[in-house]
Order: sequence, then C-alpha cells, then structure tokens
Amino acid sequence: MKNGIESFFTPYIEEMLEFKVSLGYQRRTYEGFLRDFSRFCRGNYPEEDRLTMELVHAWATMRPTESQSGFRRRLSPLREFGKYLNAIGIDSYVIPSNYTGGKSSFIPYIFTDEELIAIFTEADRLNRNKNTPNRHLIVPALLRMIYFCGLRPNEGREIKKTDVDLDSGILFIRKNKTHRERIVPMSDDLRNFCIDYNEKLKIFSPNSEYFFPNPDGIPYSAKWLTQQFLSIWERTQPVQYTTRVRVYDLRHRFASAVMMNWLNKGADLYAKLPYLSTYMGHAKFSDTAYYIHLLPTNLTRSNAIDWDSFLELIPEVSPW
Repeated sequence: MKNGIESFFTPYIEEMLEFKVSLGYQRRTYEGFLRDFSRFCRGNYPEEDRLTMELVHAWATMRPTESQSGFRRRLSPLREFGKYLNAIGIDSYVIPSNYTGGKSSFIPYIFTDEELIAIFTEADRLNRNKNTPNRHLIVPALLRMIYFCGLRPNEGREIKKTDVDLDSGILFIRKNKTHRERIVPMSDDLRNFCIDYNEKLKIFSPNSEYFFPNPDGIPYSAKWLTQQFLSIWERTQPVQYTTRVRVYDLRHRFASAVMMNWLNKGADLYAKLPYLSTYMGHAKFSDTAYYIHLLPTNLTRSNAIDWDSFLELIPEVSPW
C-alpha cells in the first residue's frame, strides 16, 4: 500500500484490492478506508494478527465529524475485507450488514457502584425549591425507580398512580417507544421506598393521576429531569467533569449489572437474555444484546457467552 502504512493486514488488503480491481471495481472505492484501518491497527493493535470482533468494533465507532452516510461508507470496505479473509481461509469477524447502517454515536456511560451511591445520596440531600417545592421528594424516588426497574426515563416520569401497585410491588408500563405494555416487578427495598413516598404524595398532590406530578399535576418534562440529574451528578464530582452522562444511562447501567451478575454466576447468557429483553420492553431480542458491548472485556470472554449465536445479533442493535 501507499504512504508506507504497514500493519499485519497490509499485504492482505493489497491482495483484496487487486482482486476487486480484477472484478471491475475501482480501487479507490476501498483503498482509502482500508488504509485508514491499517493505520489504526498499527497504532492501536500492533500485535493483532486476526480480524477479531473486538478490533473491528474498536474501529467501527462513529467519529464526531462523521455523518451517518459517511459512517456506512467507511464500514462497508471493512465488511468486504472480512469476507475476503474468510474466503481465503483466514478466520475473521465480518460486520453484519445491518451494522453498516450506522447507529447513534453516543456511547453510554456506565456508572460505577460508587458513583451510583453518590448519585442517590446527593438526590436524598435535595432541598425544597420554590419553583418545584416537592422535588426533594420526587427526584430520589423517580431516579430509583428508573434505575432499579431499568425503565426508560419517560416511563418513570409519566407513570400513573393507578399503574403503581404497591401491594404487590408491580409496575404496569403502558407508554413506551415500542408501544408494548409490560409488567415490571419492584424489589422489596424499592417497593418500601415508594410506599413511603406515596404517603407524602397523598398530601402534596392528592388529586393528580400521576405518581410523579409537577405543581400542575402533570408529569415533569424530560428537560426538567435532565437538569435535576446533571445538577446532582455535578455535585458528586470532585473536579469539573467532562463526562457526558444522561438519565438514560441509569437504564444502561441496570442492564449491564444484570448481565454481569449472570456471568459471575456462570449462567448461560444466551438463555437468560430473553428474560431481560421482556423485562426492559425491547422490541427485538437484538436490542438487548447491545448491552454486551458495555460489559468488561474479561466478562465478554466468558464461556457463558455463545458468540456463535450472538455475532449476528449484537451489531443490529440500537441503544435508544
């Protein structure tokens, strides 16, 4: 290849380019992107001698200035390269076709246990606010419900009193982006926390139909919840923070925590994942498989993950 860019894959890339040209393709269709990939391998994976899923996914991250169409164009040549390597007898990971469609470039932040404790502790310290006089009661309960039940933020914000069964500890989730209703059980600790909150709710908003009402008796906006959450997060940080976090990341942390617990117990993740998918209200099983991307590397290498079954699923998913 040109420009002296060398990696283990360089000669194979050159062979593939010559092969494509022989079939009538333009060399420039693939060369620039594969040269970029070779440069990436040389700088980040200099000892890698196989096109692994870890390597490909590390490179296949949307760049800040990259459009969706540009992302697809960049990944397509690498998909062809993986297919070429397999064709000549070199076992390689091939990006499934749907992955080249490009997903959100936002990488979820996975809170540590310590960060979660700090968030809930800070939420419990909230004071009354003249504009939102009951936020010190609502925010601690709402954030706990979102996290411990793995809810989408809007599912927590907009849940109605009639859909919170505190006797049985069950939530009935009606409104979500997949339009799939589902039943979500609460832990005993969360149920008890919500029982205590509900007694206060009877006093400050007895006539509202919502479990987390604003002063007008309707749900708080997504913007308001985001502002409250970021304010709490900022106060937990020892210095000025630069990490992008969202309320939705509590849901991501829930899913990864469940899977990590299963893996630590040696469970068959492929058999378990449908239960998590149902619990979280995903439209597709592959949407739940997305969270495997968020697990620590040592856990993803566990025998509890059947990669043969997952390879075609994981890249199809979207975290939103």
